[in-house]
Amino acid sequence: MENAVDTRTDGPENRQYLGLRDGISARISAGDLKPGDKLPSERQLQSEFGLARGTIREALFLLEAEGAIFRRDRSGWYVSPPPVVYDPTRWEGFMSYVEAQGRVPATHTIRTETLPADPLLSEVFSRPLGAPLHHIRRLRSVDGRAVLVEKLIVDAAITPDLLDFDLNTSLTAILKRKFGITVARNQISMQPCALTGNEAVDLKQKSGLPGLALQRVSYDGHGRVVEYDHEYWRHDAVQINVDLRVR
Repeated sequence: MENAVDTRTDGPENRQYLGLRDGISARISAGDLKPGDKLPSERQLQSEFGLARGTIREALFLLEAEGAIFRRDRSGWYVSPPPVVYDPTRWEGFMSYVEAQGRVPATHTIRTETLPADPLLSEVFSRPLGAPLHHIRRLRSVDGRAVLVEKLIVDAAITPDLLDFDLNTSLTAILKRKFGITVARNQISMQPCALTGNEAVDLKQKSGLPGLALQRVSYDGHGRVVEYDHEYWRHDAVQINVDLRVR
């Protein structure tokens, strides 16, 4: 059997976009370009470095995949801000932990509806097939940049008029203040993912860029599932820190 041929090359174009990537990365590391600063336009970079438009874009897309820069629609490329530090094991709302880090959080509710439980959700919530469940889709932002899209499912039996409240505020606070619900236990799973479909559209990201998928099942003190969440984060927007205490 013949050996496979490696078709990759280290030609001039490859070295050019890697050189541009390294140059921009060095300017960010040196502080010449600070978080939130706008990069020169693609046309300016073409003029400055004498490179083809495709080569410029290869370098920018690579920096984006590495989390160093991000794109704003019809505005250009910007240096990525520091990530939000997030401990998913704590029952603390997004608004609270983002504000505690000196950042400005915001929430936009995309869609709400009450739907009958399918077989999967019936099992998750230990509710009969067809039992009503509230579905909430929200976009969360930090300092004006969308960083997270989430789908939350809440048991309508214990939160009957939940969708009448302003869900652009803290859902954690609403559950506690209006329904007397506090969470005693969270079951969490996380894995890397590619942001595609509605998640990429909502986050205004190029489809296929890396992200972090987080699934959380929240239980109250009686062992009831009160909330079932799916979160999709921009990969450059979050740093996971977990504080574990040894008993």
